[in-house]
Amino acid sequence: MAHDQLSPALARRVALAAQGFGASTTTPVGTRRLTGMIGRLGLLQIDSVNVFERSHYLPLFARLGEYDRAHLDRLTLDGPGRYIEYWAHEAALVPITTWPLFRWRMADHRRRALADDDSWSSANPRLARWLLDLVRDGGPVPASLVEHESNVRTGPWWGWGSVKQGLEALFRVGDLVSAGRRRFERVYALPEQVLPRELLDLDVSRHEAHRRLLTQAAAAQGVATTSDLADYHRLKTADVVPALRELHDEGVLAPVEVSGWGRPAWLHRDARRPRRVGADALLSPFDPVVWTRPRAERVFGFRYRIEIYTPLEKRIHGYYVLPVLQDDLLVARVDLKSDRQSSVLRVQAAWRERDLEVDCDRLAALLRRAARWQGLEAVEVMHRGDLAAELRRAVG
Repeated sequence: MAHDQLSPALARRVALAAQGFGASTTTPVGTRRLTGMIGRLGLLQIDSVNVFERSHYLPLFARLGEYDRAHLDRLTLDGPGRYIEYWAHEAALVPITTWPLFRWRMADHRRRALADDDSWSSANPRLARWLLDLVRDGGPVPASLVEHESNVRTGPWWGWGSVKQGLEALFRVGDLVSAGRRRFERVYALPEQVLPRELLDLDVSRHEAHRRLLTQAAAAQGVATTSDLADYHRLKTADVVPALRELHDEGVLAPVEVSGWGRPAWLHRDARRPRRVGADALLSPFDPVVWTRPRAERVFGFRYRIEIYTPLEKRIHGYYVLPVLQDDLLVARVDLKSDRQSSVLRVQAAWRERDLEVDCDRLAALLRRAARWQGLEAVEVMHRGDLAAELRRAVG
């Protein structure tokens, strides 16, 4: 059977339209538009790096323009509500209705932990029971407020003490859930303290959960390979292939070929095929458009590696580098820092991508909007990078 053919340019536009690009960014952004976009994406990946802005705020700014971050906090981080955290792609905010779809993952974590004598769960059953009793009796709590002799950090800022390790271990297996964040620190609760009874009682089989997660990933990506679809929620091929076969038989997904991709792909039945995508966006390193690095390279020809953990002398592009999307191409990358003390958005480096044309006036306007959104008064472009001089002139 002959498969539908998509050109690489059309595949890019399909992927970006599925991700919510091309919509108006001029109308006010309230609850309806925020929740609608999160629903389209399915999740917001969380990361603690705050040199420019925390990553979960950035995909919405990229797609909707300026919005009130405090409004998003009230929806997602201020306590039980529409969203909850779990390990979806990585640590991510997901709609509470998605949480039951990861019960199989919680069960897998539990099985592996109990089978490993060196795991925290196997080595600390008494502390585990004590932590669960603490939350049951005292209500939701962050790790920093747990008074226990073992609640001592074991290293620098990323070193976790046994209490934090235990709360995370219980969170992974679903014995604890997130009840929001305080000053960006996760608050832990029992599921029954946060989730409605109908979700607690919902029993979704492993296979059905994979069908639903793959359907969500396919709708969010528009056109994607099997590995792209699996990686959206970090699923395993053995679980993915049977579910994909069923979704194909039901007409949810159709096989397609994209020139240059070198592997078969799937097109979601509702995917739009726009003639043009008008976009001006700074993409978080953890934006779904680029978080699967092989997909970013295949779809956009954009080789991307985050260099936060790379020693300074070995970095190529910078510390917190964001790809620049103009229409349907990733044309540049900028290393950004919000200097809040000086009220300046610093472009510490700016690089053009291969021989692609960059509209520096558009990029300068986007950086000014980003600065305004951050509450900063100015944009300053430093000298590093082959796009820096031209961008400095455009910024003025």
